[in-house]
Amino acid sequence: MKRTNLPDDPGNVRVGVVGLGLMGTSVATCLLAAGHRVAGIEIDANKRRNARRRILNYLRQMKKEGLIRSDPQGVISRLEISEDYAILGPSRLVIECVFEDLDVKKNVLRKVEEVISPESTVGTNTSGIPVTVLQQGALHPERITGIHWAEPAHTTRFMEIICGEETQPRHAEFAAALSRRWGKEPSIVKRDIRGFIANRCMYALLREAFYLVESGYATIADVDRSLRNDFGYWITFAGPFRFMDLTGIPAYGAVMKDLFPELSCAQKVPDLMSRVVKSGAKGVANAKGFYQYTPEEAERWEKLFMKFSYEIRALAQKYPEGVEKRKGRK
Repeated sequence: MKRTNLPDDPGNVRVGVVGLGLMGTSVATCLLAAGHRVAGIEIDANKRRNARRRILNYLRQMKKEGLIRSDPQGVISRLEISEDYAILGPSRLVIECVFEDLDVKKNVLRKVEEVISPESTVGTNTSGIPVTVLQQGALHPERITGIHWAEPAHTTRFMEIICGEETQPRHAEFAAALSRRWGKEPSIVKRDIRGFIANRCMYALLREAFYLVESGYATIADVDRSLRNDFGYWITFAGPFRFMDLTGIPAYGAVMKDLFPELSCAQKVPDLMSRVVKSGAKGVANAKGFYQYTPEEAERWEKLFMKFSYEIRALAQKYPEGVEKRKGRK
């Protein structure tokens, strides 16, 4: 996929974000930090009031970590927040970051299309709904493109650009080129598939993790410990195919032959997950999850996660795409 010519000044590319919850505010922060003017839509009054404060806090943290040089107050001055979709009108790109529900997302996409130019690109930050399904019934389905972020969106390098059956390449190319200005290393999903790349791989891992716990082979803590100290050791440096190159391919073929038949192929939600969800657990957000937390412990874990995200970003930035081709590297 070729790169698309973009204006030299990111401020000339206005971007809209619909949905200013946890993910949406992080996405808006990333866009502001990259120099864009951002129009944010949020229909919930409480979320609207909290969004600017949350984004400003993110920007201040980015300033502290050296990720932006500008004054956070000056950066956030490029943000406009409203419940009126009309402010999205001049946007060259609009990204919906609303709840992962088909009807909700389709309703938002319809409202977005009613107010923006037919030439503008529409991005959907869906984690599992096929982009092709979201294109059905759209005014201009050819410009709807999957733009899949990872949380925290303003620190991670991850981005997947997904082409639905009707997506015109120029819209995917535009989104991919723009994402590099956001500090991302985008992957292109050329054919639409539910879950895309990262989620399909991650949920296969989650299924096996639940199987090991529910079958009594290991505790939750032991599974977490093993994955942290194995996958967590190399995954930021190399993906699975590169890792097999680095550590010797033949052994993996032999293990696959014996192990694949014994892996879980369950097709229903694990009983443990169902019980935890029914209990009302949301994780550290309400101090209830697979682990037990006091409110203070949950808050500490949230802060540790954000601290780690900056530290792992700094390490990962030393090994970006094409690092082996850079002069001075041996």
